Amino acid sequence: MERLLTLGFRHFEFFFNTVSELDPVYVRKLARMLQDYGATAKSVHPFTSGYESFLLFSGYERRFQDTLEFYKHYFEAANILGATLLVLHGQRLDKQGDMEERDYFEHYHKLLETGRSFGITVAQENVNKFRSSSPMFLEHMRSYLHKDCAFVLDIKQSVRAGHSPFETCAAMGDQLIHVHINDNCAGKTCLLPGSGAMDYRRLMHQLAEQHFHGDCMIEVYRHSFGSVQELLQAKRVTENLQQQFTRIADHSS
Repeated sequence: MERLLTLGFRHFEFFFNTVSELDPVYVRKLARMLQDYGATAKSVHPFTSGYESFLLFSGYERRFQDTLEFYKHYFEAANILGATLLVLHGQRLDKQGDMEERDYFEHYHKLLETGRSFGITVAQENVNKFRSSSPMFLEHMRSYLHKDCAFVLDIKQSVRAGHSPFETCAAMGDQLIHVHINDNCAGKTCLLPGSGAMDYRRLMHQLAEQHFHGDCMIEVYRHSFGSVQELLQAKRVTENLQQQFTRIADHSS
């Protein structure tokens, strides 16, 4: 993180990778680094994302209640960092038989309410091979919970699931509060912004139409870039997109 700070990056999503990284002493160290550079934490990502089918959406209520308690550690860490959002993956497609849609939405809502008690919004991300990969599922979730839900759009996850990012974005409506921005082209689904063929102008217009007021965070994997210069170029692309979005939103208001 310190390297990114020295390069001029100022807004971050933290992916916690193990229990010890939730230790308040460790998290306060990260928070001080942010403060030293005038940087901010926007969101956190649990290392238990891959196990949420089992922990939160299996239908085993005692385990669900225990997991609600465990997720309070994430919310507390987010508070220390100053982040206001936790990204949820949810239930894998191959586990959906364990829980009906309505029960999934109710469990999500209980987690949402737990997060809110800490000032944190739990936002459902669209994730390939998860129930949330389906725009129809996201529409059902929004229809059932109305304003009592929030979403994260990840462009690459939509492409990998075989859906248009614009369709996925539309399904989230005005409950979309956060975007994982990346790029893609034929045969490549996870590129730095500006390195592929993504129609960002169309996306910026759609976000404005959906009254989006959140953040667009670069999210790629380590193998998605080879040099610091590539990261800095992606930073410039993303900053230009932010300026473009602001102009579009101001013009449409």
